[in-house]
Amino acid sequence: MSSRTPLTGSAQLRWELADEPAPQGALFEGVRREVGTGEFRGMEFLHVEAKRVLNEVKGSGPGNPGGLPFRWTVNPYRGCSHACSYCFARPTHTYLGLDAGTDFDQRVVVKVNAVERLRAELHPARWAGELVAMGTNTDPYQRCEGKYRLTRGLVRTLLEAGNPFSILTKSTLILRDLDLLGEAARRGLVRVSLSIGTVDEAVWRATEPGTPPPARRLRAVEQLRAAGVPCGVLIAPILPGVSDGDDQLAAVGRAVVEAGAISVGHVVLHLRHQEVRDIYLERLATTFPEAAVDTASRYVGRTAPKADRERIAATLRAAIEAAGGHLGAMEPPLPEAPAVRTPAVEPPSADQLALPL
Repeated sequence: MSSRTPLTGSAQLRWELADEPAPQGALFEGVRREVGTGEFRGMEFLHVEAKRVLNEVKGSGPGNPGGLPFRWTVNPYRGCSHACSYCFARPTHTYLGLDAGTDFDQRVVVKVNAVERLRAELHPARWAGELVAMGTNTDPYQRCEGKYRLTRGLVRTLLEAGNPFSILTKSTLILRDLDLLGEAARRGLVRVSLSIGTVDEAVWRATEPGTPPPARRLRAVEQLRAAGVPCGVLIAPILPGVSDGDDQLAAVGRAVVEAGAISVGHVVLHLRHQEVRDIYLERLATTFPEAAVDTASRYVGRTAPKADRERIAATLRAAIEAAGGHLGAMEPPLPEAPAVRTPAVEPPSADQLALPL
């Protein structure tokens, strides 16, 4: 494990202001450390009290075709034990004064009050009932969710509020919450996507060492669908020179259709941050050295060349259609989603107004 970076001085200030618009002050209050034991040996959990948990994604949501399909997100954890070498969220640790490599994989920030904060922020006096997305930064069902159960609490809170939500995950731990997800599906509130970038086990072991095997994730799709939960698959990321061979794309395309995914989307690897690029290439060099050299020369910008992206899309589409599926949106649609709630007409009480945002 890497040496521990002390959270003092300017690093501590960044913790206080992370993700928070300047007028609203600190996001986290204090940091309490818990060293992992047993199955979590080698990890460290940084307990924080979040001042707010609903985050707005500017320029996204309905009516913004150039953005993401959601406007609001909630993430109970920062950092992720999945240890995916390509993870775009790694720079969030750098901003906190930690490193984007081993610290991101082994030092997880836990928003221990996430459930109570979400309950307060969903109050109808201040919230219109828009869809909330989970899994947009780090995985809400990473291993420590089995310990903290924050995602289950968030799902229960959204269900109790009748608020639509979506989940993107690589983890089969989501099956633990089939009782809540099944009820949410019956009420038309939820959609789920499993991220399965490849079914090539050598690639999986090299690039996503902390995730469940692809075969288990495919089985999870089947189980979610059997429980009535609308579940699609996001084939992401596809790694040029590593997982984009014709046979590899055909195999994953066929597998997700056979698993019963109601929608199939895909994303080709992007390397938008220098920290992510450096970590991805460094780790790739230990397992696929020729691919590392090729990727370094191929990615002159943040994305793969257009010709590569078009070839991947065409090959994947052909494989999926041959299996009886369709390559389309990133996320499955909500099943008969309820109308967006109208905020209460009467103003909130003084106590409500005093809640820290």
